[in-house]
Amino acid sequence: MSASAPRAPYLALRHRDYRRLIVAQLLSLTGSQMQVVAINWHVYLLTKSPLALGFVGLTRVVPIVAFSLWGGVVADRHDRRRVMIAAQAAMTLVALALWGTTATDRVSLWLVYALNALSASAVAFDGPSRQALIPRLVPDEDLPGALSLNLSVFQTSLIGGPALAGLLIAHAGQGTRGLALIYLLNAVSFLAVIYALATMWTSGAPEPGAHHSETFAALREGLHFVFTTPLMVWTMGLDFLATFFSGATSLLPIFADQVLKVGAKGYGILAAAPAIGALAGSLYLSIRPLPPRQGRVFLWSVAAYGATTVVFGFSRNFWLTLAALAGVGLSDAISTVIRQTLRQFITPDRLRGRMTSVNMIFFMGGPQLGELEAGFVASLFASAVLGVTVSVVSGGLATIVITAGIAAAAPVVRRYDFWASSANVARSST
Repeated sequence: MSASAPRAPYLALRHRDYRRLIVAQLLSLTGSQMQVVAINWHVYLLTKSPLALGFVGLTRVVPIVAFSLWGGVVADRHDRRRVMIAAQAAMTLVALALWGTTATDRVSLWLVYALNALSASAVAFDGPSRQALIPRLVPDEDLPGALSLNLSVFQTSLIGGPALAGLLIAHAGQGTRGLALIYLLNAVSFLAVIYALATMWTSGAPEPGAHHSETFAALREGLHFVFTTPLMVWTMGLDFLATFFSGATSLLPIFADQVLKVGAKGYGILAAAPAIGALAGSLYLSIRPLPPRQGRVFLWSVAAYGATTVVFGFSRNFWLTLAALAGVGLSDAISTVIRQTLRQFITPDRLRGRMTSVNMIFFMGGPQLGELEAGFVASLFASAVLGVTVSVVSGGLATIVITAGIAAAAPVVRRYDFWASSANVARSST
């Protein structure tokens, strides 16, 4: 790791394979986010139930918990490009199945749940390989910038995907024609990533001479590394708890329909609002290097995540709700860049797949289980409006309290600074 001065993050785009992959990801992730919005709206149309919406998150998280650790082992043992191609192909088939059953009016709630779970299973293998491959596509000094740009692309898809989905759903009226089209477009979007991977020059194979231990020993090695590294434990733990308590995006259909009364088009805009704020934050971090003393910035950003969630829960004004959701996205983007950079930096290449797989359980498990928790709390109240308000506000307050507790208990997080750490590593290696 070089100890040179921070580089402009956009310089990562000079590298061919990284540049082509990130453009393909923009198309694919936009399609995937359209499908996420479509599934939530589809379940709402089928049930009108906040608890049923909460179970959408459960069908995503169970496969991730079940398979992501194995996905990490596969990423560290096999060609990461080939693993990603197989996972992308599987997600394509799931999207086609959603399209076919919706277009022919043969879909059911349980079929939507099952196909959502299959797609999440593919993500459990795609994610570790994707994250472990990125450090090979750029030199060490461009890695923070590459991760910032990755987040910018993800947040751009979170804006474009929900907005396009909302327009298509609203244009199609009360039926499912718009949902079927969304599923088909998502299936087509995966072809961009498959093409970028198939034409990539960078090898995705394990490092020459890498030793492959027995499968369970490999899992233990990865878990031991993660859970004996304090920065990993504290940042992943806080990430999980914050998104568990403040993750309530599955309730947005109810906010759009019954609280704000803005319908499907308004729902699409609301679903895109967190990404608007997140894109602003990630674009700033793509132009400017990480700020100094990232540990404190990380803690303050998570606290802001909880505070803006509280505002979102109390709001009864469409524009205030948009601003609050944008604040949720902005604060989350800042903390995400800091978390991802420190984890990739302190993890050896041979362990990156397994580290990412453990992180996926926390990073994706938190918000998905949070959706179930939010739906359950909301369902306890006879009034849907009161239920979603209590669910969202209480979750935001819990996030603020937890962040304050971790800030007091974990000086290793408060004092963390990426550039100081990289300089120390460089000096120790010379």
